[in-house]
Amino acid sequence: MKHAYPVSEDSQLPGGAGKGLRVLVVSQHFWPENFRINEVVDSLRSEGCDVEVLSGQPNYPHGKVFRGYSAWGLRTEYHPSGYLIHRVPLAPRRGGGGFWRVWNYLSFVVFGAILGPYLTRGRRYDIVFVYAISPILQGLVGAVFRQIKGAAHIIWVQDLWPESLEETGFIKNRLALAAVARLTTFIYRRADLLLAQSRGFIGKIRAVAGDNIPILYHPNPGDRPLGRGDLNESPRLILPAGFNVVFAGNLGTAQALDTVLDAAGLVQDPDIRLVLVGSGSRSGWLGQQIEMRRLSNVVLAGRFPPEAMPSILAQASALLVTLNRSAALSLTIPSKIPTYLSAGRPILACLDGEAAELVQDAKAGLAVPAGDPIKLAQAIVQLKNMSEEERETMGDAGRQYFNAHLAPAPLARELIEHFRSAVIRRKTPAIATPRD
Repeated sequence: MKHAYPVSEDSQLPGGAGKGLRVLVVSQHFWPENFRINEVVDSLRSEGCDVEVLSGQPNYPHGKVFRGYSAWGLRTEYHPSGYLIHRVPLAPRRGGGGFWRVWNYLSFVVFGAILGPYLTRGRRYDIVFVYAISPILQGLVGAVFRQIKGAAHIIWVQDLWPESLEETGFIKNRLALAAVARLTTFIYRRADLLLAQSRGFIGKIRAVAGDNIPILYHPNPGDRPLGRGDLNESPRLILPAGFNVVFAGNLGTAQALDTVLDAAGLVQDPDIRLVLVGSGSRSGWLGQQIEMRRLSNVVLAGRFPPEAMPSILAQASALLVTLNRSAALSLTIPSKIPTYLSAGRPILACLDGEAAELVQDAKAGLAVPAGDPIKLAQAIVQLKNMSEEERETMGDAGRQYFNAHLAPAPLARELIEHFRSAVIRRKTPAIATPRD
């Protein structure tokens, strides 16, 4: 087991809004896996926070533990930027089947709660910050640290439970769903502050958490603003000539990929191409469907490292985001939308609710209802037939919206203010705090 804390050249933190704050980020997934929390940690450190991370063994998205790591390893390591990452054992996802996914989730909760305090023994934190992508069970780890370390416990809710389980069909039994709802209530009520990645989440969270825990809106930030001048000298993917609609990200069950393929089958313009960049549980299915349907206008480009994505997005004629039609997903803002906005390319959004409204409010592209391949195909052709100037205007409007509302640095400073408020609430719980 690697467990040493040498003095790093990076140990002298810069000044900033977070100076003096000691933060432990709890996230089952973290670098070298590609998740939004990676950039959030960088932004917090840029603002002066002393950040450490508690995570599992990297194995996402393919379910195989990354080279240099062991599924049952217990270690503390330094990130290349100089901060500590504490890693607990984790059952890999393997093929992503139901049993292995559940064991993957539970193993992080169990080992994080039992072995996480051992890895961080003797270390003090002001904040335990849980990045709560599914499952919300990660909040149990934060609750343990709140009790042991006396730190303020903040959960950043990225997905609604039990709604997401029900609507994806992962759990159908009503008694099981009721049990998950009670567990979610238990987790929420052991936080000092709940942050919602979408305004639409707040009412749903309050119905579960009750009135005594403050709930605030805090969106996912995007990457740094990109422009056409940001192309790498040697891009890892060069898009061919034509009108390239790029979908970038997870190729999973929630992404309505059947709608994308149906729309591609309706598009007759030979100049239009749909390029799917990423991987996920439906990658194999996509390859089979593209071949079976003979869709020559759909390209499975594969997965690329984060540093390659700016050049790929900058080459796109338009950027595509899709979700299934469901009540829970209509409240969600996919984390790719801020990144798309920062890229300055027009957006095609085939989804419902708050995310569609965001694209429309930003005047950053076209939005059509979730699960409607006919309207998606029409929107693709409509965007292609616009003038280059009209599309550039959409892209510029998206980047301006990003800079005003979703840029990483100001959101990091806002998050730090939430941290400080939670610390005060933890020390003096009788002080009233805003509810939304």
